Amino acid sequence: MSMTGNSIQQKPPARSLFPALTAATFVTAILAGLAADIAWEVWARAITPFWVGGPLEPAALVQSVFGFRNLFLAEAIHAVVGIVFYPLGYLFIARPIARIATPFLPWWIVGLGFGIGLWVFALYVMAHIFAGLPPFLGFIQLTWASLVGHLIFGLVTAAVVRWRETRTARA
Repeated sequence: MSMTGNSIQQKPPARSLFPALTAATFVTAILAGLAADIAWEVWARAITPFWVGGPLEPAALVQSVFGFRNLFLAEAIHAVVGIVFYPLGYLFIARPIARIATPFLPWWIVGLGFGIGLWVFALYVMAHIFAGLPPFLGFIQLTWASLVGHLIFGLVTAAVVRWRETRTARA
């Protein structure tokens, strides 16, 4: 509280760096992952083919990285990572880093930055370092379609997290 003239002003409560480890946090992560993964899939399989002549196929990258041929398993791995682990990464890694390093940025910029981080992870770390492909696939059209898909994923993840947090804060 601070005193100004004759009135007392309440300071907003400080937000925690990390979310509480609760069922609600896990539900938030899963909902964010589902929404973001659906948005990614619509972009990757329904819209990207009009731009680059074919869909984005992250399962093929998973197959290259892990050296197996089972497409269903590769799709399942990519789905679990997108629905469970990436949203948890947003909640417990990306957003806390942003709150420390750039606390002035709005949630949607943090979400887009998260998407860029995922894109770098996918096309540099996984595709280049682990699968041996050219960095960022040589910056072909597919690279840029992938960037847009990851930006969508990051933005949707951040939007669902924000929606859930504002909804549970009112409850």
